[in-house]
This record gives sequence, C-alpha cells and structure tokens, in this order.
Amino acid sequence: MTTSSTCTICKQKPTVYKRQYSGERLCSKCFCLSIENKVRTTIAKHEMLRFDEKIAIGVSGGKDSMTLLHILNKLEKPFPKAKLVAITIDEGIEGYRNEAVRIAEKGCSKIEVAHVVVSFKESFGHSMDEVVQNLKAKDMDDKGLTPCAYCGVLRRRTLNSAARHVKATRLAVAHNLDDEIQTFLLNIFHGDLLRLARIEPASSSPLSSFVPRIKPLCSVLEREITLYAFLKKIDFQTTPCPYSHRALRNDIRAMLNRMEEKHPGLKYTTYRSGEKVRASVRDTMKTSEMRNCSICGEPSAADLCQTCKILRIFDSEKHSTQQA
Repeated sequence: MTTSSTCTICKQKPTVYKRQYSGERLCSKCFCLSIENKVRTTIAKHEMLRFDEKIAIGVSGGKDSMTLLHILNKLEKPFPKAKLVAITIDEGIEGYRNEAVRIAEKGCSKIEVAHVVVSFKESFGHSMDEVVQNLKAKDMDDKGLTPCAYCGVLRRRTLNSAARHVKATRLAVAHNLDDEIQTFLLNIFHGDLLRLARIEPASSSPLSSFVPRIKPLCSVLEREITLYAFLKKIDFQTTPCPYSHRALRNDIRAMLNRMEEKHPGLKYTTYRSGEKVRASVRDTMKTSEMRNCSICGEPSAADLCQTCKILRIFDSEKHSTQQA
C-alpha cells in the first residue's frame, strides 16, 4: 500500500521530491528516471538527433550544462557511431570562469568525453572583463545593453564556430524550461515578435556555416535539474556570474518563481502558450532569412551580424580612449 511518504511510481521507496504541478511523489531513482525520460521524449518529439550524430555540447560548468552532458552521455551509449565533444567558452571573467573551466574539464575527463576550451580573448581579441571595463556605462545604458547582452551574442557566435570547427552535426545547449519562458517574456516585453519565431527547441538553417542547435532540456524545470544534479552527485559551479545581477532576466525569473509557488504548473502553461504564439508568428509574419555576415561570414539575420556590431562599438570606444 502506498503511503504519503512512499514513491507514487514504484510504491516502495521513500519520497525525496513532490511535484506540486502533478501531485506525484517520487523517490530518488524514479525522479532521476523521469528527468531522463523527459529529455528522451523531447529529443524524439522534435527529431533532434540521429543515431550517428557528432554532438557538440556547450558546457559552462553550471548545473544545467553538466546535467545535459551527463544525460546525453548516458542516452548515447547504446549508439556507438554517435560521438560527443564538450565545448567550454572562457569569456575571461576573473575569479569566476577559471573555476567553471576546471569543473567542466574534470566532469568531461570522468566520463571520457573530449573537451575543447575556446576563449573570447583568442576569438575576438578582448576578454569579457576588458569589454566591461572599456565600454562606458553611459554608452551601455543609452543602448539598453548590459554586460549579459554583449556576452550572450559573443557566446552564441563562439559556440557555433567552435562546433563547426570540431565538425559537429548538432550543437546541444542546456537551456531549461525556465530559460525558455524567460526568453519568451523578454521578447514580449521588448516587442520583438520576429525573434519569437526563431526560438525553437531545434533550430536549423540552409547555411553550411550554421550548426543546427538543439535544446534537450527545454521541457525540464530549473529546480528539477538542480535536484537531479545533486542526486547524481554531479559537480557543478554554484558561484553566480559577477555581471548577471544587472540583467532583466533575473527579475523575470524571480517573478515566475513566486507565481509558480502560488499557482503550480504555471510555468508549463506559459511554455505551451509560448509554443502557440511562436507557431502563430511563424505562420502570419514574414521572418528574415539567415544569411552570411558581410564582414565575418558567420550566420546572421542581417547583412551585419550582432557580433560585428558589438566589436565595432567596442573598438571605436577603445580607440577614443587611447586618443584621449
């Protein structure tokens, strides 16, 4: 007989987690299996992978990416032709990224997954610390840009070029369900409806310079990823980025967490709403086709990519500072 402290699924082991939105009470084993099954279902639903893929995984050293690395390694073991390679981006943030790189290296070594580290400094000639130091606060405020805005653009570029360099056929990123609905609301707040159509669980492009991107964790809550990592004893970085406090995303995250506590399941209904809105936007609005940037040749939605625009702003600011 199942008691209030017994797992709903196996009806034997003690409960370690109760899903408020579903009422399930889960033991450690059943909870971890449920997360892996969610990832497996998401991959199948969106046809993210084939049996012979070479998958590049963006591994930052945080809970999401380390969990994604662990789960994909487990799911791909039955497919000997599939290969995994982890890519870590070193943005150049003193006292923060060094620890993350060490954690990523250790985690990859433990499960024998190839690991590549690429830095902003070698890719663009500037570390993130240098970008923050040399761009005037007024300049960023006038354009509505925070350090996260610059970093996000540069990270996406670096991940794509690194995945292409290792000849990956897919680039897996560790965006969870919370990330997806936060991005959905951010685009709503900014009035950027066209961008909504491009934010999908699996993205592709006819351009050979673009490595198709997948989000296997997009249907898993952030808090459940954290619990999975703890139960599986996956080491991950807990120190927050020193620049992240300025991001609007943090305010949206806090708001959604408060609402989820009062109204369990709200995050999932918001996610499904985002899917419907995305489909509607895609069907009713003309979205811009991807092309190659006129300067660097990387994939872009415009003639000049966001990375080149950012570097142009930074270089002009740096030049002005040197002449002063």
